[in-house]
Amino acid sequence: MTNSIPEDYKNLLTEVKQRIRAAQYEALKAVNKQLIELYWDIGKTIATRQQGASWGKSVVEQLAKDLQAEFPGISGFSARNIWRMRDFYLTYQANEKLTPLVAEIGWTHNLVILEKCKDDLEREFYIRMTRKFGWTKNVLIHQIENQTYEKTLLNQTNFDRALSEADRDRAKLAVKDEYTFDFLALSDEYNERQLEQEILAKVEPFLNEMGGMFAFVGSQYRLSVGDEEYFIDILLYHRSLKCLVAVELKIGKFLPEYVGKMQFYLAVLDDKVRLPDENPSIGIILCKSKDKTIVEYALRESNKPIGVATYKIVSTVPNELKNQLPAPEQVAKLLEGID
Repeated sequence: MTNSIPEDYKNLLTEVKQRIRAAQYEALKAVNKQLIELYWDIGKTIATRQQGASWGKSVVEQLAKDLQAEFPGISGFSARNIWRMRDFYLTYQANEKLTPLVAEIGWTHNLVILEKCKDDLEREFYIRMTRKFGWTKNVLIHQIENQTYEKTLLNQTNFDRALSEADRDRAKLAVKDEYTFDFLALSDEYNERQLEQEILAKVEPFLNEMGGMFAFVGSQYRLSVGDEEYFIDILLYHRSLKCLVAVELKIGKFLPEYVGKMQFYLAVLDDKVRLPDENPSIGIILCKSKDKTIVEYALRESNKPIGVATYKIVSTVPNELKNQLPAPEQVAKLLEGID
């Protein structure tokens, strides 16, 4: 007589597989932390020995050869990488906030941030975002080259007035000032429906560019009010903020009346769609261009949380962004919202 498989076996299998994956992930994190600590210690040793000593390049090259001979199955001990360990240590050794954070992302990610970021606040932003969203090396490079740091800090929202203190900083980090949709295949002239259809055909890269914590809910999302029907271009859900996010697509410049329409959508979403345990809905108006002063006036009296951003189909990097950033103390406070 054979024992039959219980009906709840699938649940058992799912639970065990999740536990195994969680254990594997924790093991990988532990290995990565030990590796970063090892590289830190080697970098510290090199930097310390160099102080007041006459040796330099030749000693590091010899050290690399000897380590590679002693540990032939372990990569990472080239002369170039050992110099990087030294630079890594010297860059972060005086920063008590970043020292523990660097062990939470991979070595290749650390190298990208070390080489491409110019100050500790920018490094902190990308370290925290990489840790939070699990960015690959290529995604991280793309985010840095598209100046995600600057575009996030310069966003235009009314979140300071429209959201609670507990949510406003995290919400600010969920909206950029400009998005780069270089994955869209559109001609020089297109309408809003074509823009929406192209985004829907490339949902995954769209969600990645939006920030990584968004889930797709629907397009042309229908709202019934009285005898009328209204349609939100794209409805998303932000997993960290636990709120619905209405996205309106505009192919031209920002107009003040867009805010009134978005306020209406958010009011209906909060009243008819939002679940009891969810936070107030947020709106993002995506336009081809905007006048920052007009946006400021349009958002000033709005009581619903709305952000206004622009998008580009072709990747361009405005060099002047860095000169417009908030004061360092404001940036540091905002970065605390990236858990």
